[in-house]
Amino acid sequence: MLDGWARRVIDPVIERLARMVARTGVSANKVTLAAFGIGVLAGIAIALQYFLAGLALVVVSRIGDGLDGAVARIRGKTDYGGYLDIVLDFFFYGAIPVGFALADPAANAVAAAVLVFSFYVNGASFLAFAILAERRRLATVARGEKSIFFTTGLAEATETIAVFVLACLFPGWFPVLAYVFAAVCFYTALSRIVLAGRQFG
Repeated sequence: MLDGWARRVIDPVIERLARMVARTGVSANKVTLAAFGIGVLAGIAIALQYFLAGLALVVVSRIGDGLDGAVARIRGKTDYGGYLDIVLDFFFYGAIPVGFALADPAANAVAAAVLVFSFYVNGASFLAFAILAERRRLATVARGEKSIFFTTGLAEATETIAVFVLACLFPGWFPVLAYVFAAVCFYTALSRIVLAGRQFG
């Protein structure tokens, strides 16, 4: 829901950074892998209860996630680059709730499991829609140039990162945040199912 607004705010900065990175010869895939590595470190830091360090790593990782696409637009996009970006994004989105589950299993494990489950359902609705959209040669730039068709929804990247940031700042509230955002993700998946019925039925 907020991704469009967030892109307008951060894209000018990301584009400037991308031009600097591209001049060094670093490929978009290397930026993707670096952002992924930092994201994994964020999950580890959270698991060890270094929540503020985890917060900083989450932010840096997601800056890298935006940077790789901008570098790809300068140096040339590839299908593999788009594939790698999507797969490692899903890995990151699972790593953070698992980090909270490991940090305090008694308080957080069930909530983390529900949140990861909602990500799984929401991700399936997103990717299945993209496959059918590609088959029908549909296109959208609602969230900028992407490797696959992006359907907008209530739960997008910006909302997910906001929840992770809040959880790092207030780790005791993780279960509440997880359950509330899981409900938002389930609603988003349901809305995509309804949209798919109208679009492809």
